[in-house]
Amino acid sequence: MANTNYPSANQPQNTGNDNNGNTTKNVLIGVLAAGLLGTWGYFLYDKNKADEQIQITQTQANTAMSARDSVQILYNESLTRLDSLTGNNNNLQGQLGERQTDITRLRSEIDRIMRNKNASDADLRRARTLIGELNGKIANLEMEVARLTGENQELAANNTQLSQERQVLETNLQTTTSERDELASTVDVASTFTASNIQIKPVNEKRNGKEKETSNAKRVDKLLVSFDVENRIARSGPADLYVIVTAPSGQVINDANLGSGMLSTRSEGDKQFTYKTTIDYEQGTRKTVQVPLRQSDFQTGNYKIEIYQNGLKIAEGVRSLKKGGLFG
Repeated sequence: MANTNYPSANQPQNTGNDNNGNTTKNVLIGVLAAGLLGTWGYFLYDKNKADEQIQITQTQANTAMSARDSVQILYNESLTRLDSLTGNNNNLQGQLGERQTDITRLRSEIDRIMRNKNASDADLRRARTLIGELNGKIANLEMEVARLTGENQELAANNTQLSQERQVLETNLQTTTSERDELASTVDVASTFTASNIQIKPVNEKRNGKEKETSNAKRVDKLLVSFDVENRIARSGPADLYVIVTAPSGQVINDANLGSGMLSTRSEGDKQFTYKTTIDYEQGTRKTVQVPLRQSDFQTGNYKIEIYQNGLKIAEGVRSLKKGGLFG
């Protein structure tokens, strides 16, 4: 076989250029991989920074919200104390005066800060300071309420004592009034006249003016009733006497010419009287009273005479008239 410079089909080819190509390709792949890794690294780093910033922002927001909530809680507690004071003490509302103006001012400024959703830390610190000042005002009001409550309790105790004393006085007054009325009634009854020496004379009046006692009913012109009255405690002055004359028929003589009318008695109710006379009495003396009863026609039988003064019967007598002859 002849020798030749050409390789045979079974001999390996020269791969120098191929190795160079592969090396370049590998370098490019390495550079791309490094770039890709760098890019992902940057992305991961940037994402971590973003997450960290978000976390910081969220923490700051939570911190701000927590601070705001704590201020709101403090403010709500102050308002509850204030409402409890002014709501349960209506009288205190009218006594706040200048303090009400200060409280209104503080509440207005605190409300303005709390309504601001973007209130800064400085604003919240300002709100805390104002709430502290508000609490000071409220504490003063609480002391005022305690003082007023003490005074009210003392007044209530005094009023209770005064009410009890008034009840005792009213009871005593009622007792005194009752005793006074009873005493006055006793004195009034005791001042009623006593009557004695009652006489009833049937009289016949003669033409010559002379009078003659008779029991003949046809001849009687008048019944002359006389009696003595006296009382040691009755006051001096006019006194009314009422005479009731009951005829034999059982009817009370009622004559307009005699001034007949109705009499209110203390124990017998209203009674019709025949004649009323008024005397001028002098305290402590005995006085004789004469009451003439005139009739155009006297009946035979018994005439009953009753004398009342001060609503009480003080004397009573009966006189009989007959058809003829003298009586007694």
